Amino acid sequence: MTHLFRQYFVITGTYWAFTITDGALRMLVVLYFHSLGYSAIDIAMLFLFYEFFGVVTNLVGGWLGAHLGLNKTMHIGVGLQILALGMLTVDNSLLSVPYVMAAQALSGIAKDLNKMSAKSSIKYLMPEQKQHGRLYKWVAFLTGSKNSLKGAGFFIGAALLTLVGFQQAMMLMIIGLLITLILSFFLLSGDLGKAKSKPRFKELLSKSRAINLLSAARMFLFGARDIWFVVALPVYFQETLNWTNTQVGSFMALWIIIYGIVQSLAPTITNRNKKAAPDGTTALFWVLLLSIIPGIIAWQLFDPLYNNEVILVVGLMIFGIIFAINSSIHSFLILAYSREDGVSLDVGFYYMANALGRLIGTVLSGVIFQWQGLEACLLVASLFLIITAFISRALKN
Repeated sequence: MTHLFRQYFVITGTYWAFTITDGALRMLVVLYFHSLGYSAIDIAMLFLFYEFFGVVTNLVGGWLGAHLGLNKTMHIGVGLQILALGMLTVDNSLLSVPYVMAAQALSGIAKDLNKMSAKSSIKYLMPEQKQHGRLYKWVAFLTGSKNSLKGAGFFIGAALLTLVGFQQAMMLMIIGLLITLILSFFLLSGDLGKAKSKPRFKELLSKSRAINLLSAARMFLFGARDIWFVVALPVYFQETLNWTNTQVGSFMALWIIIYGIVQSLAPTITNRNKKAAPDGTTALFWVLLLSIIPGIIAWQLFDPLYNNEVILVVGLMIFGIIFAINSSIHSFLILAYSREDGVSLDVGFYYMANALGRLIGTVLSGVIFQWQGLEACLLVASLFLIITAFISRALKN
């Protein structure tokens, strides 16, 4: 067990370090390019390749993890993030939209290799069915702590932009990741995650009904979040509410941190009937509850009697708490449904759907916000969540 815990904490620590840079980079790009006069659609386009290559990476990355081992795919991910950050250290005159999109593409590949590797590794460390209760807790802690640190990354990114500037912030993150990569290389087991029977490339697409359904639900769930969270919300805070970079970064960081804490506590919150772990019925209940929140926020934003700032802050906190529970349930279910040998194939397929949802949400966030405003983004988010609930009904069978 000592070895298992050591491996778990090396994986978690590497994931933590990577996540801080991922959150910081996202906030740096949004705030810095908005300050340069980029529109909401322009900013959304900067993340287009980040999300698109996340779709491809999760599909192919699961196959690579089964062949090479999850330690290698994790290290490749960290190395690619270092390269992406290095690309953004150039002079401002070279930071054109296509160039930044290329750097973001590398970062998207890196992020999803890292996520797929970390999440799949937990299944290997605790593979037995009878340990599903403990698996739920370990996955919830990994996912929740990661998101709390992503929130810290949002704050760090906004702070670094103010204190040292865009390029210098990239250099500091490169140094931190280099240290992380060296430590992980020496401490992580070399054979972790290698499949006993090497899967063929045509096996990438899942044939499991449960995994296909859960993946479709995940796509719409994360699309619903990113439609209003990724571009529309920070731009609305600055353009309409006149928030500063530090205010935007600090609030969104606090939101992600609380979101991550709730994810870590999800096993306690959802264990109402003393069950060992959630099932499809649990997933349906929580997404139905979530689906009404964006619509209520949009309705109140339309009413001039309400204070938009208060409505958004309170509404976003409520949304984040319930969304965190939904996300944690899904993160457990994918490991519960996945096969024992070659788990990275199933997890990669699932996170491909997750990345596709983020891609759709990111593009729609810029387009809908510029076309009809934040209220429209919220209404479309509610529609996506209703679709998620409809798909989740089938997980009960």
